[in-house]
Amino acid sequence: MIVIDMKYKYYLEEEEIPKQWYNILPDLPKPLPPPLHPVTGKPLTVKDLEPIFPKSLILQEMSSNRWIPIPDEVLEIYKLWRPTPLIRAIRLEKFLGTPAKIYYKYEGVSPPGSHKPNTAVAQAYYNFKEGVKRLTTETGAGQWGSALAFSTMLFGLKATIYMVKISYEQKPYRKTLMQIWGGEVIPSPSSRTESGKKILEKDPDNPGSLGIAISEAVEDAAKNVDTKYSLGSVLNHVLLHQTIIGQEALKQLESINEYPDIVIGCVGGGSNFAGLAYPFYYMNSSKKSDKKARLLAVEPKACPSMTKGEYLYDFGDTAGLTPLVKMYTLGHNFIPPPIHAGGLRYHGAAPSLSLLKSEGIVESVAYNQVEVFTAAHIFAKTEGIVIAPETAHAVKAVIDKAIEAKEKNKEITILFNLSGHGLLDLSSYEKYLKKELLPYKYPEEKIRENIERVKESLSEKIRKNI
Repeated sequence: MIVIDMKYKYYLEEEEIPKQWYNILPDLPKPLPPPLHPVTGKPLTVKDLEPIFPKSLILQEMSSNRWIPIPDEVLEIYKLWRPTPLIRAIRLEKFLGTPAKIYYKYEGVSPPGSHKPNTAVAQAYYNFKEGVKRLTTETGAGQWGSALAFSTMLFGLKATIYMVKISYEQKPYRKTLMQIWGGEVIPSPSSRTESGKKILEKDPDNPGSLGIAISEAVEDAAKNVDTKYSLGSVLNHVLLHQTIIGQEALKQLESINEYPDIVIGCVGGGSNFAGLAYPFYYMNSSKKSDKKARLLAVEPKACPSMTKGEYLYDFGDTAGLTPLVKMYTLGHNFIPPPIHAGGLRYHGAAPSLSLLKSEGIVESVAYNQVEVFTAAHIFAKTEGIVIAPETAHAVKAVIDKAIEAKEKNKEITILFNLSGHGLLDLSSYEKYLKKELLPYKYPEEKIRENIERVKESLSEKIRKNI
């Protein structure tokens, strides 16, 4: 059925791009538990982080300022794709027969095809300004790795990207995209680092994990004076760079006198969810809106850190090289099943997001990859966009909430982040169409074992500071 005389897309002008990022730290319901040194167990200082991060990003990480100015050089590059469109999913609404209005912020229009360059460009800029020559990083599905390769190219930096081995094999064209932009791509675990070698000695066929790839990237950066490490999610400075998404969405919805009842995003580490949801959290906490939006985080049943994990201090990587942060975690030794949403295969959730979840402010739900790809297929057949498997988790939740509204005959407004297109994920869709995908669900007893191992592995020094 063709819908007549309804508006689909809402745009902003380039001069309306937000000029500041939103920092959630001063608005959290309680102070964020401090990150701890991995050896001493004491709260981290700026000096502790300087071997792997530029000072400007460390200061952003620890900033108590609500608003952080976006440099003009970064804004100029943002104009390549920002502002991104807000789109109403009218054809999906009609297909579902729901009274719900469904809107999505489409981040797939960026050159790398996802939300990731919002922070990659910023991080490359700050490293460039401090004289860094090379950045190392990890990547799962390759969205983050390709965004960093794109961004380092713009500033004349080199990029070394440790890509989770199973994704390296499943998504070869992500590797090609990174290489086009000058990135060096290494399947992880690798023999390039000591942490990678140790894992391969124990398990030569290890499929890799984001935790392992982080260990390799951090080790590489720490051993080379002209090199820093760049992270695609989890830490506060990464999440705040993404809040340009939600700020734009607020302006676009305001222009049509709309406001969401529920804001939805998928979660691996939490950056795309936070990018859309945190500005709405600010509206909720500051009471700047008459309506309070619910915030729903969606994750895979194969890697359910927020729905099945425990809120405790843990390492961000497998080798224990990174600081300890308090977060919902499945344990840093967790090796997830080889689901096709590689960007969601991380053992923990961002500390700020974890705190909001622990306070009951953010809700979470998990799905298996078969039902997620079914939702993505529906979206492709109605809205026409083939979405990334990560985004498909959000779409599954959107469909569920829209059907629930239909059953209750209740008019609601749903907003979600379409964080990336899936044109480089067609091999995953091929497996779905051939019914070759497995509905992975990580066993709860294994999660409990993993978490107990984490607790036992922490040194006495660290226990005293927790």
